[in-house]
Amino acid sequence: MPRIKIDLPKSFSFATEIPIYINHINYGNHLDNAALLMLVSEARVRFFRSLGYSELDVEGVGVIVADAAVQYRSEAFHGETLLIEMAADDFNKYGCDFVWRLSVGEREVARGKHGMMFFDYQARRPAPLPQAFVERLQAGRK
Repeated sequence: MPRIKIDLPKSFSFATEIPIYINHINYGNHLDNAALLMLVSEARVRFFRSLGYSELDVEGVGVIVADAAVQYRSEAFHGETLLIEMAADDFNKYGCDFVWRLSVGEREVARGKHGMMFFDYQARRPAPLPQAFVERLQAGRK
C-alpha cells in the first residue's frame, strides 16, 4: 500500500498551542493517535472562532469532516506543548481542505488534512462553499 504523503502550504494562516495532558497518552507512553485527532479538532474550532465563526455557523451553514489523512512524523509526550498550525486550501464547490501541522519546538510530530464540507444541517445535505468565508480567509492573509 502506498504511504500517505501530505504537502504543506508555504505558510499557515492560523496557529494555536495546546498542552498534552496525561489522558492524551497511550500505553506506549506517547501521544495517542485518537487523541491527536481530538487535539486537531480543538484547533479547528479555535481557527473558526478566530474568523468569527463556529462549526455550526459559517455564513449560515455548518461544516462536517468529509475525510481525514494523517502522516505521523515523531512521538509527542505528556507535558509537552503542541503548536498546531492550520490553513484552508484546495477549495471546491462544497468545501475545502484544512491542512495542518503539529510540532513541538523544531520537531514535527504530525501533518495532515481534513476534507471539510459545508453542510445545511436543517436540510441534511451539502451546502455550497460560502464565498464570504473565502473572502474572510483571504483578507486574513494580507
